[in-house]
Amino acid sequence: MKFIVSSSALLKQLQPINGVISTNTVLPILEDFLFEIEKNKLTVVATDLETVMKIHMEIEANDTGSVCIPAKILMDSLKNIPEQPLTFSIDKNFGVEITSSNGKYKVMGENPSNFPKEPPADDTTSFTINSSSLVMAVNSTLFAVSSDDLRPAMTGVFFEMDKKSLSFVATDAHRLVKYLRTDVSCPKKDSFIVPRKPLALLKTALPENDDELTISYNTNHLFIKHGEMDLVCRLIDARFPDYKVVIPTDNPYKLIVNKNEFQGALRRVSIFSNKSNYQVVLTINGSQLQLASQDTDFSFEGNERMKCQYDGGDLQIGFNAKFLIEMLNNIETEDIVMELSSATKAGLIKPTEQASGENMMMLVMPLMLN
Repeated sequence: MKFIVSSSALLKQLQPINGVISTNTVLPILEDFLFEIEKNKLTVVATDLETVMKIHMEIEANDTGSVCIPAKILMDSLKNIPEQPLTFSIDKNFGVEITSSNGKYKVMGENPSNFPKEPPADDTTSFTINSSSLVMAVNSTLFAVSSDDLRPAMTGVFFEMDKKSLSFVATDAHRLVKYLRTDVSCPKKDSFIVPRKPLALLKTALPENDDELTISYNTNHLFIKHGEMDLVCRLIDARFPDYKVVIPTDNPYKLIVNKNEFQGALRRVSIFSNKSNYQVVLTINGSQLQLASQDTDFSFEGNERMKCQYDGGDLQIGFNAKFLIEMLNNIETEDIVMELSSATKAGLIKPTEQASGENMMMLVMPLMLN
């Protein structure tokens, strides 16, 4: 079996799916790409048993066949071969010979019949969303996903569908992000939890444009199709916590600050905070916001003042500065609004303006004041 393909085109297509491959895998064949050739079409598949990603591309070939090629050595060689046509020749023992304009490289492939089969897309429900909306939703929520495997439901993003909207929710019990799209219509009211890894892969593989994606799902798997790329992943089989009960309905105090100034002050003051909780205490009084932190173990102390717009009673409240900084990273407006009520109730953070069709809300739990 023989086929010819451009070195740079192949590298460009393999880069997004290379992230699926785990380094410490139980099955050696999971360290390979599965190459499937049919007429002039090449399909390359990568899997870690939980997530499957594949790409399709045009090549020059007269044969039909398949082979598994070790991913790491193939990627390393493609990164160092300048743009040119490469000829891949595969013998009956799955030996792979790659011929370039000035060299020959040999690698031992594996039998493709040992490569895991991808799950069938049976009994699926489908809807469409544009690519930039999904990328924005993933960027806005993924950072708040929990890494605690003892609470599997929180280790992914919760997709909550309605006939007129689609919500993406992530929480790690200290903070919560809800990103809502009102320009997506789903066939029915439904929900599922998508693990962190496939979403992180999608974030880098999808373009931020208006391309239409088809999302299909059944009880166990999610299927996403975009142009020449497909992704299949296993859904998290757990019940997502009832997040609506923790969102305060009445936070009458409103604080508006410049996002970059607030973030800069948090970064500077948190250097002097206790590293067990990064506590920064916000004291809001009229149009002045004071940030203070201390680490009594080392006699460290940091204080800063900044201007703000505030509508509410005098308030002193403590937050984990690292959480606030990370949340502010995911807001694109110049100013942000914090909705507060008391030192013991969760604060809400929102952009001052929301684009049409989207609504974002972040919640952060306060820390007990020392």
